[in-house]
Amino acid sequence: MTTSPYVTVRESSQILGVSEGKLMTLVDEKKLQAYKIAGQYLRFKREDVLRMKASGHVESETVKFAYTFQERVRDFLVYNDFYITSLIIILGLLYIIFFGG
Repeated sequence: MTTSPYVTVRESSQILGVSEGKLMTLVDEKKLQAYKIAGQYLRFKREDVLRMKASGHVESETVKFAYTFQERVRDFLVYNDFYITSLIIILGLLYIIFFGG
């Protein structure tokens, strides 16, 4: 199983043990670097989040949110849409080559 180098807002907040609002405050205060992927979804480098957790500069809160199955599926489709589309096109072309003759 491969682990993505980027984590979502929710995953980051769970790793740090803080609310998503507190996490966004850390971004606003420039204590944590955030990245926009595809111009709309905010992500964090996993190593940056783990480094911040290890530093002890963030006080843990008791708020936790589950990363739901639907959110995982949505994120998978959003971040792999190019590969999914390419696979469908390739399979379509192979079908035409071998069966559409």
